Amino acid sequence: MGSADQPSTVRTPALGDAVRVFFAPGRVNLIGEHTDYNGGHVLPAALNIGTWLFVRPRQDKVLRFASASFEQVVEVPAANLTYKTGDDYANYPKGVIHEFEKRGFEIPGLDLFYYGNLPNGAGLSSSASMEVVTASMMNELLGAGLSREELALLSQAAENQFVGVNCGIMDQFAVALGKQHHAISLNCDTLAYQLVPVRIEGVSLVIANTNKRRGLTDSKYNERRGECEAALVELQKVRPGIGSLGDIDEAEWTSLEGQLADPVLQKRARHVVLENNRAKRATTVLRDGDIAEFGRMMNASHESLRDDYEVTGKELDSLVEAAWAVGGCIGSRMTGAGFGGCTVSLVEADKVDEFVRAVGEAYTARIGYAPSFYVTDIGDGVKEVTNEVLR
Repeated sequence: MGSADQPSTVRTPALGDAVRVFFAPGRVNLIGEHTDYNGGHVLPAALNIGTWLFVRPRQDKVLRFASASFEQVVEVPAANLTYKTGDDYANYPKGVIHEFEKRGFEIPGLDLFYYGNLPNGAGLSSSASMEVVTASMMNELLGAGLSREELALLSQAAENQFVGVNCGIMDQFAVALGKQHHAISLNCDTLAYQLVPVRIEGVSLVIANTNKRRGLTDSKYNERRGECEAALVELQKVRPGIGSLGDIDEAEWTSLEGQLADPVLQKRARHVVLENNRAKRATTVLRDGDIAEFGRMMNASHESLRDDYEVTGKELDSLVEAAWAVGGCIGSRMTGAGFGGCTVSLVEADKVDEFVRAVGEAYTARIGYAPSFYVTDIGDGVKEVTNEVLR
């Protein structure tokens, strides 16, 4: 992250009067689920849907937040940025702006209007998209000179410390550093990353939303984290040098698996080790352009999340099983934390209409309400789009 040292003088922006527009995408994780907090690898990609931020200066040192997705308009003094439950969505950008204030920048008055086409609560990182687009805007307006990596870390800090959600770095990282037609292979332990080309000509990326609201606080997310920590403690008794489950390769797991007497801990650790191996191997598979093999890996990932990690549930399983039954579906899996949210599927482009129809009908018949579908591409990370939007 950028230096937190206080500068010798307060820095103020030169804003002008014009409206400026910024865009940050949502993200989908292609493979590598529940590996991030276990020191493993993930493979997210930025989407071409996300959050647009329209901003203009004010002269009264007030921050005014409005959103097309929420009726509430929030006004706060720029010099008094504190978390308030009643401010709802505005706490996310407030937290980001507060991070700039902590770095010694004087916060100007601003009108901020957010427009997004990401479904809230679906696991496509709508909150990270809002955070990173705000961070990018402030970086430009204040001339802060932070790198994209630093913007991601600043946004994560805002969510951890201001909003109070103990999220990892994957969401903000993918939103900030995404590149069109590429996924990001990220080592969540070291933050080392590489861009991996995703060549899917003739193949569409289809995201299906269960439309079941997913809240991490009322799910078994914390329970799974605890089980992984308990499994690690047991394995460290046998091999003290293990720093995280992400340190264990597939070959070593064969000899270590029997050291976990608790069958539940064994299943949880097995998922993490094998999923981490899939996420690492995926970089080679994608570079080779072997989309069929990548599709098989996606299917195996979902089976592991269903059987060993047990975070899918009937809604996600219904979507994936319906997807597997449709001709032209190359691979399908849940994406995100689970317990609702979305699936991601690779579908032959000329079969997408049939895929959406068949999966929608099967899901509605089984669950009782319809899913939503988003046919999208892998896009770029955060950027200013003033000329594109307002020209």
